[in-house]
Order: sequence, then C-alpha cells, then structure tokens
Amino acid sequence: MDLSKYNRKRNFDSTTEPKGEIKKSNNEIIFVVQKHAASHLHYDFRLEIDGVLKSWAIPKGPSMNPEERRLAILVEDHPYAYKDFEGTIPEGNYGAGTVLVWDNGTYTLDNDNVKESIKNGHLSFSLNGKKLKGEFVLVRLKIKQKNAWLLMKKRDEYISNTNVLLKNKSVISNLTLEEIGK
Repeated sequence: MDLSKYNRKRNFDSTTEPKGEIKKSNNEIIFVVQKHAASHLHYDFRLEIDGVLKSWAIPKGPSMNPEERRLAILVEDHPYAYKDFEGTIPEGNYGAGTVLVWDNGTYTLDNDNVKESIKNGHLSFSLNGKKLKGEFVLVRLKIKQKNAWLLMKKRDEYISNTNVLLKNKSVISNLTLEEIGK
C-alpha cells in the first residue's frame, strides 16, 4: 500500500484534500463511498487496508441488486483521512469537481489475507454502512487493462431492486453535490 502516486497527483497548495499519510482505524476497519462530480460523475469506493484506502472508481455507482454488475476501475490508494473529505477540488487540479461522502461504515473481509485476495483478483467482504449493507465481491476482469474489476452484490437478506443511488445526500453533512458545490 503506497500513497506516493496520490501525493504526486495533487497540489496541496491549491486543494483542500488531505495529504497522504498512512493511518489505521483504532477498532473495526472502515469503508467509504464518495460521490464525485469530476469530468464524469462517478462513485469512489474505498476500503481501508493496511492504513490506506484502496480505491476503485465506479462510473455507474454501487447497486444492491445482484443482477447489476458494476465496472470498478482500480485507482491510486488514498490516505485514511480522505474518508471524511467533502468539498470542491478546484479547476486545474487532478480530479477537479465536487465530492461528498455518499456512504460510510465498517466492513469485514471473508478472507484474512487481503493482499493475496487482491493479487488473485477476488476480494469478498461484508459492508455495514448507512446505505450499503451485506455481502459484496470485487473481481478483477481478465482483460489487458489490469485495473478493471467488477463490483457485485451477493445474494443475501439485503438485496433490493430499488435504486440505492436515489439516496443522494451526504451521510456526513446531509447535503447534495449541488449544495456542497455552492
């Protein structure tokens, strides 16, 4: 887990994003999903692993329906402090646009060896968030693009055909992207 790529891509003199420092939760490990109106609207799905937030960009956002598989592009690790970041990244900066914390909570891994699971391209976990709950899996696609994964909801008591993305307010500030952008 490394934050050098994260730090290289950002100018901390012009963005309020947190500087890249490794830090861990005191008790349970956390996850966060941030809604990000950058050049394209997407959701950033982040799992705390070894003091950083392992991050995937999900263009269509997560789903509670096991029939809906979501493309998830593995991006650079983010610092633990990013878990609470809301605001607008100014134009001219990497990822320029407005960010809100769409969901957060804790998670448990189905396998104790998370590094091996990521290396093998199959990461299974259970989320206990405010919007996302239950069992999910991230599976790396076997194509040339090594950072392409799928996020899928497993069948459990939390499945739903309702579009969870309609719950569009921040779980921290209770604001929408538009309100944060102002």
